[in-house]
This record gives sequence, C-alpha cells and structure tokens, in this order.
Amino acid sequence: MKDLMASIMKTAAADIGSDDERRAFNRNLLSMVIPLAFQNLMTAMVSASDALMLGVLEQEALSAVSLAGQVTFVLNLCITVLVQGTTMLAAQYWGKGDRDTVERILGLAMGYVAAVTAVFLAGTIILPERIMGLLTDESALILRGAAYLQIAGFSYIPLGISQIYLCIMKTSGRTAKSTLVGSSSMVLNVGFNMIFIFGAFGIPALGIQGAAVATVLATCIQLVWTLFEAGRPGSIRIRAAYLLRVDRKIRKDFNHYTLPIVGNYFFWGGGVTIFSAIIGHLGNDAVAANSLANIVKNTLACVSKGLGTAGAILVGNELGKDHIQLAKRYAARSVQLAGIIGGVTCGLLLMLRPAILRFSNLSEQATGYLSGMLLICSYYMIAGAINNMAIGGIFCAGGKSRFGCICDGVVLWLIVMPLALLAAFTLKLPVLVVYFILCLDECIKVPVVFWYYRRYTWAQNLTRL
Repeated sequence: MKDLMASIMKTAAADIGSDDERRAFNRNLLSMVIPLAFQNLMTAMVSASDALMLGVLEQEALSAVSLAGQVTFVLNLCITVLVQGTTMLAAQYWGKGDRDTVERILGLAMGYVAAVTAVFLAGTIILPERIMGLLTDESALILRGAAYLQIAGFSYIPLGISQIYLCIMKTSGRTAKSTLVGSSSMVLNVGFNMIFIFGAFGIPALGIQGAAVATVLATCIQLVWTLFEAGRPGSIRIRAAYLLRVDRKIRKDFNHYTLPIVGNYFFWGGGVTIFSAIIGHLGNDAVAANSLANIVKNTLACVSKGLGTAGAILVGNELGKDHIQLAKRYAARSVQLAGIIGGVTCGLLLMLRPAILRFSNLSEQATGYLSGMLLICSYYMIAGAINNMAIGGIFCAGGKSRFGCICDGVVLWLIVMPLALLAAFTLKLPVLVVYFILCLDECIKVPVVFWYYRRYTWAQNLTRL
C-alpha cells in the first residue's frame, strides 16, 4: 500500500514546483496519510465487526444496533466539529512555532467536548426508547436499540476527550503515535466484541449489550493511554489552568471559525440522520442492506478521509508560516490526489461487490437492495473524496468553513431531502430509487466546490497572537 501511495503522489506532485517542494510534499503527506488511513480503516472495522458478529446472531440485531449507532454518529459529528476547529487553529499556530497557544486551544476544546459528551450521555440514560422511536417505528428495533444505547452512552466522554488530544498529536507532528493509540483501541474493541457478544472466558454471551460493553471498555483504555501520552516529556500538555481560564482572543477566534463548521455538520449530519430515518421506515430489509452498504463505503473511504485530514494540516501549517503561494500549490496537488484516490476506490468497490454479496448473510430481498446500493455508492466515492479534501480539508485550513455550511444547507435540505421524502412517502417509489436520490448530494456539490476553490479566499493566515 505504501508503494502504491508513493507512486500516486509522485504523479500528483509532478508540477508542484521545485524538486525540493515535490520531495517535501510527498514526504510530509505520505508520513501522515498512511497512519491516518490505517486509523480510519480500524475505525470502520469496528463497525464492520459489530455488523458481522451481530448479523451472525440475527438480522434484527444488526438493524437495531445500526439505527442506535445513529446517536453515536451525531455525537461523532459534534466531536468532529471540535476536532476540525482545533486542527484549523492549532495547525497554523504550530506552523508558526507558538506552542503555548496550541496548549490554550487544547484546553478550550477539551472543555467544549466534555460538555457536549455529557449531554449525550444523559440523553441515552434517560430517553433511550424515545430516541430510538425517532429512527424507526418497529417496536422490536426500538427496545433492542434502547438496551444498546443505555450502555454505549458511557463511552461518549472518554471518546470525546481522547479524540481531541489525538487531534493535537497529529497537528504537532506525532501522527504515527496518534494512529497507534487510536488503532489499538479499535483492535481491542473488535476483540472485546468477540468475547462479550458470543461469550468467552467464563463471560456469558450478551449479544447486543455485549457490543456496547466492548465499546465502553475500549474507549476507557484509549483515554488512559491518551492521558499517559499527554504526560510524557515534550508532549503538548493538558494544563488545568487553560481548562479553567481560557484566553478571550483564542475563544473568540475558535468560536468564529468553528461555528460555521457546526452549521455545516448540523446540515450534513442532520441530513444523514434523516437519511437513516427514511430508510428505517422502509422496512427491516432496507435497514440491514443500508447498514452493510455504509460499512463498505466507510471502509473503502479510509484513505480519502486520511488524505483530507493530512491536507488540512499541511496547508494550515504553510498558511500559519505565511507561505501563501506554497499553500496554494500544496492544495492543488491535494485536490488532484483526492480525485485519483476516489477513482481507485470506485474501481475497488466494483471489483469487491460480488464477494460482498456472496458473504452478506442477508435475506434475498435485502441482498437485492445491497447489490443496487453498492453500485450507487461507487460513483459517490469519487465526488465524496474531492469534496472531503476541499470542504473538510483546504477550506477549513484557511478558516473558510462557512462555505460548507451554506453548500450543505442548500443541497441537502432544499434539493435532496425534499425529493427523497416525496419519493419515499408520497410517490412510494422503490427503495433503490429513494437511495439513489439520497446519494446525489456529493455529485451536485462538486461544480460549486471547484468554483469556490478557484477564488482562493481560503488562502489566508489566521494567526494573530
């Protein structure tokens, strides 16, 4: 994989500038993309292990946990907002060489994530059945999903705190160690799944509740390891003084650049949640097929997601150093590389589709749905890779997170969602037609993204301390 990535990046960096610039681009991007892609892969594999292991028990268990996982999905959106806001500012201040400000940014983000995850934990403890009722009207799925949520909620606080610090590790040049910590947690989660779902070492088989217990244990171990890394010499420290007393200028900048990301993920994440709710009301077979299609899509997108994160850090570092023209060249190569990776991923999905269908272990109707969904996902991969790099990486690196908010607000909520609701509940069109409409958003956004990218308003230095 490393040789393939190096070859692709050499092609993408061919006209980046001088030989030194090309070597720096390839070296820096490769050093981040490989570990980030691996960490994303391990994250996707946890969802895959939940689905595969619970699917062995019964399709209903798979569907219930898939729907309950939408709560974790929404929480992860909130955490991702804070991670992107942290990356945006921390990458530029780290590029400037201002370590103290990076620690102040960390303290502010830690406080925010603790508050958000505490709210989600309270919701899963107090209102699990009501939350599940928003996602499906099938009573069996509601009860089983609620049982999962009441346990899984205790993973939210350690997950949030860990993700913020792992983000700082990536930004400050410790990408490999960050990946080791995050990936080890994922491996533990898979191992714990096997023990607690099916029972082993004297532990009874817990089924759905076992998957939740596994998640809680793995995230708690990740938190302990993360705090250990924060205490090591030379690491960015979690300082109590910065948790309790936040610099007003830092708070103002963080809020200014992060609030549009909140809007972006509110529109996008809310749209994806409604996506799941629409599918959830089309029957158990549609839910199960969509669950596996999402797992395949997220697993294959691990490289493009890692590329987006790496691009944001690299471009942000150069913008913080006030190397505006170099940042533009880095951004151009990153977008080209995203398109290449998206095309490779599309082809890989089409190649793997027959094997996925053969081993899916779904009902005949659900397998038919899955077959069509995988075909639809293939075109989605190319557009998604480009948009992820541009909107989630380059634009955010330069503080232009508002564009994503506006773009998703218009495309998802004024075009895609009304069409999907009309198709599903008024016209009552087939499941795959509804799914096709729900997957149109990334393709619609691409022309607008390129137009905004070429304006270069994102190429700005955000540091001011």
